[in-house]
Amino acid sequence: METTTENILNVTLIEPRLKHPTIFARFDKLNEGESFVIHNDHDPKPLYYQLLGERGNIFTWEYLEQGPEWWKVKISKRKTTEGEETLGQIAAKDLRKAQIFKKYGLDFCCGGKKTVKEACAEKGLDVTKVEQELQQADKVQSSRPLPYNEWNLDFLSDYIINTHHTYIRKNLPDIRTYADKVRRVHGEYHPELIKVHQLVEAVNAELTAHMHKEEQILFPYIKQMVSAKNNSQQSESSPFGTVQNPINMMEMEHESVGNNLDALRECTNNYSLPEDACASYSLLYRMLDEFEDDLHLHIHLENNILFPKALDMEKSLQSN
Repeated sequence: METTTENILNVTLIEPRLKHPTIFARFDKLNEGESFVIHNDHDPKPLYYQLLGERGNIFTWEYLEQGPEWWKVKISKRKTTEGEETLGQIAAKDLRKAQIFKKYGLDFCCGGKKTVKEACAEKGLDVTKVEQELQQADKVQSSRPLPYNEWNLDFLSDYIINTHHTYIRKNLPDIRTYADKVRRVHGEYHPELIKVHQLVEAVNAELTAHMHKEEQILFPYIKQMVSAKNNSQQSESSPFGTVQNPINMMEMEHESVGNNLDALRECTNNYSLPEDACASYSLLYRMLDEFEDDLHLHIHLENNILFPKALDMEKSLQSN
């Protein structure tokens, strides 16, 4: 769909209370694959999070211009690609392939709802090369990975808490300590360490609140649905309506912490150590690299396995 004049929405001309409803109405009228461009006098990033929360990950958001006077964003409704699996679905079936996605910088957790073609196109990668490596992975004999995709949802929820939430609570305090220490010792000559410290603190704040909400609200409700299904009962009503609502919130928070991890990797040049790095400096970067790996698997298990199955289970219970 070409971006013609009728597909440009100048948000500055709309009454403030009507801005977001007007944008949502324009988006809802789009067919799959169609797009429109909004013009605004400030960064419309809050709209992105609202759209993600209320419509889910069914759109793409592309900045065409980013200030200082005008922000122009192209919003497109994703195509439902029949017969093509997403990065998340591929990784859910065979986690070995996640290593190939990591090699090429393809996000299979937060950005896991894209197909291989879509993700490669965004990165400017040769899709045939990536697909060939994925096919080769099928031929490689390896030890059987944990069958996450076959586990009951109550068991998977407990596994995430006992494995990944525990990992975060055990390791993040040490990462914070070393980020502060290394910043104080080396920050004068390596100013990027100031940003590293700030980002680590942001990740800590985000994940602390995030895990609490999962453990106290979302996961207990998922377990309650599993119990209702096992006992052929109706699911109890929840204070948040459909489970889609907290899932949307969790996915938004996953994306936010994922962006901070991307920023960490960028400002450290992929955790490259300078010549004057001390032992603490080296340990910090190694811990951050390992932390990122664990969090990618953690988010993958939720976004691509637990959450979609929880949504399907809720629909199944409601239809009985």
